[in-house]
Amino acid sequence: MKSDLVSNVLETVPEAALRQASVKKEQSALLVIDMQKYFSEIAEPILPTLIRTVDACRRANVPVIFTQHGYEDPEKDSGMLGQWWGDPIVVGTDRWRMIPDIAPWEGENVIRKKRYSAFYETDLEMVFRNLGVKDVIVSGVMTNLCCETTARDAFVRDFRVFFLVDGAATVSEEYHLASLRNLAYGFAYLKRCEEVIDELEAGGV
Repeated sequence: MKSDLVSNVLETVPEAALRQASVKKEQSALLVIDMQKYFSEIAEPILPTLIRTVDACRRANVPVIFTQHGYEDPEKDSGMLGQWWGDPIVVGTDRWRMIPDIAPWEGENVIRKKRYSAFYETDLEMVFRNLGVKDVIVSGVMTNLCCETTARDAFVRDFRVFFLVDGAATVSEEYHLASLRNLAYGFAYLKRCEEVIDELEAGGV
């Protein structure tokens, strides 16, 4: 991603100006999607910024929830997604494991998933409800697949969705930008990581 996309998101994604809001610390959670070794190359550009965001959430006592994509038996549980890509991530393999620099801390929730949406056949919604979460901050990989699908699913479950423009990544800027425009138009408030960090430190409004 080019730095000007991040610094000038309101100019690059005009839809982002339609609606703006601030994260409320007391009702927020950070969702870190699929930061696994399989996606290391895609995730590398956002690692420093996303690590700072994770650290800020932990300092602010904002829950950090991770997802981990994989299949116990790809022939039986990968479904259409497995047919589409033909390169399943098998549970327990090295590429299924989390990127060490951003791995969950002991006690943090890890949602194992097998479809694009982190809500599909998981207890993610129950985890959010039990924590009193109303604001879901979405980050991770890939912007246009698991991140966008999960953000849309969160929205239709009546969560306020905040999407990190420099805390999510995919295979090209074109796909990243297309997702940001879709999300800003109908599903999510776009935020830079530093904006969210500042809002958490200020306590949100």
